[in-house]
Amino acid sequence: MAVSAKDSKLLEQKDLISQLNTTIAAQTELIQSLKKDHEADREQIQNLLAQIDYLTKKLFGTSSEKMKDVEGQLNLFDEAEQEADVDLKAPAIKVPEHTRKKKRTLEELFKGVPSRDEIISLPENERVCDECGAALEPIGKEFVRHEFRFTHAKGEVVNIYRETYKCPECSTADAMEENIKFVKAAVPEALIPNSYASGSAVAWVMYQKFANAMPLYRQEQDWHQLGVDFTRATLANWIIYCADNYFKPMYDYLHRQLLQRKYLMADETRIQVLKEPERNPETDSFMWLFRSGEDGLPPIVLYHYTETRARYNAVDFLDGFSDGYLETDGYQGYNNLPGIRRCSCWAHARRYFIDAVPKGKQYDYSNPAVQGVQFCSKLFEYERRSQNKKHTFEQRKAYRLEKEKPILDAFWNWLDEQKPRKGSRFETAVKYAQNRKDTLMTYLEDGHCSFSNNLSENAIRPFTVGRKNWLFSATPKGATASALVYTMVEMAKANELNIYKYLKYLLEHRPSEAMSDEQLETLTPWSEEVQNVCKN
Repeated sequence: MAVSAKDSKLLEQKDLISQLNTTIAAQTELIQSLKKDHEADREQIQNLLAQIDYLTKKLFGTSSEKMKDVEGQLNLFDEAEQEADVDLKAPAIKVPEHTRKKKRTLEELFKGVPSRDEIISLPENERVCDECGAALEPIGKEFVRHEFRFTHAKGEVVNIYRETYKCPECSTADAMEENIKFVKAAVPEALIPNSYASGSAVAWVMYQKFANAMPLYRQEQDWHQLGVDFTRATLANWIIYCADNYFKPMYDYLHRQLLQRKYLMADETRIQVLKEPERNPETDSFMWLFRSGEDGLPPIVLYHYTETRARYNAVDFLDGFSDGYLETDGYQGYNNLPGIRRCSCWAHARRYFIDAVPKGKQYDYSNPAVQGVQFCSKLFEYERRSQNKKHTFEQRKAYRLEKEKPILDAFWNWLDEQKPRKGSRFETAVKYAQNRKDTLMTYLEDGHCSFSNNLSENAIRPFTVGRKNWLFSATPKGATASALVYTMVEMAKANELNIYKYLKYLLEHRPSEAMSDEQLETLTPWSEEVQNVCKN
């Protein structure tokens, strides 16, 4: 049956409609794909812009993490009462009265500095009266001013002899020559065999490098100015020998004491060692720091060098430490250490939120990153209040449960509600906190536990500052020696000793493996004798 022209045209129109629908579907799919690509590009651009702002802030901005409150600016936390004894009739905003820092007295400024009097007299030719020519007589003196004078460092060569004695009775002509008895004075062994190094000289080299961050090549120039051509190789050998022979026994004793504590802290940073066996010079090695926490006992601070950052290094060093708490940053290598409860650092958690705050949005409390900072800062504020009130460890635990636990509960609920942009710094901050929720809450269990790892960071900072000057260690022996000397330097600082005096004291008393723990205890920075001799 023949198809009419009208039906044929209708079929053509249907085919055209079908083709157009197919084309529309393809175009729609393409548009959706382009929209997704555009959205992904937009998010990537926003992340890159945020990264540029972050790096610019790191390069040119202030390093302080403290955010200043603007007068009259509402805070995320507006409590009806800040303290139980708050005056409800007081105005909402109270500007603290400015107090000028008290000026230190002369005695406070120059405490421990030797003092002497200097009397300025008339020249001989002026001690005559202008009227009658009689000689003038001194009748008194008046105070004029205080003056601080600096005496440049100097060295001296000491030629050491020892006397020989004999008995005059046994040395008569009648006595047989072979029976004459000679007695010689005992002479201490040289600090370094076949070397002219002394405890004071080596201690000064160590102090300059490890406390003042002065590289050995600069010290070499400094010694030359004093007229002594000590080479940097000689200075390095002094440090390595004395650290290995005299500081290592002391270090091992302090290590044993540290493992007996219940509250420890740890941190680690990179170090470049050029001549490690079977490793490239550019490969990163690590310097670890382990120290005692807030346990009310004298602080112990130990450095430890390893070739890698592997977890077993921490396990080996802490072998023997159990049933205690370890405060660290977010590094996962500290996870699941046997017999140890781990505490994570709230300063690191807050730092991630601070880094996620967009440029110019520091006081925009509608921004989620700023809200995260406010949650963390509120916890820090309560920690400061507890410290200012001088709470005991039991009181601090109770105070944390009363004041900080509600903030923490609100923080975790708020965190679960966040939907950060993928790849953003805010997403990094959220995941960092969520992944460490359990260890960030551990500090509530015991008032001795630290809220942050700042004590460790402060103790390892001298190493990172020094690294900018001396850049690397040549050999593993040099890196190990650096760990030993940095330990003694930081131990002196932590126990409020004069660093140079304590280094010199150790080198003069020469701790050894033959000493008992009781003898080594007398050389610790907290011993009574060391405190008397080496106190600032």
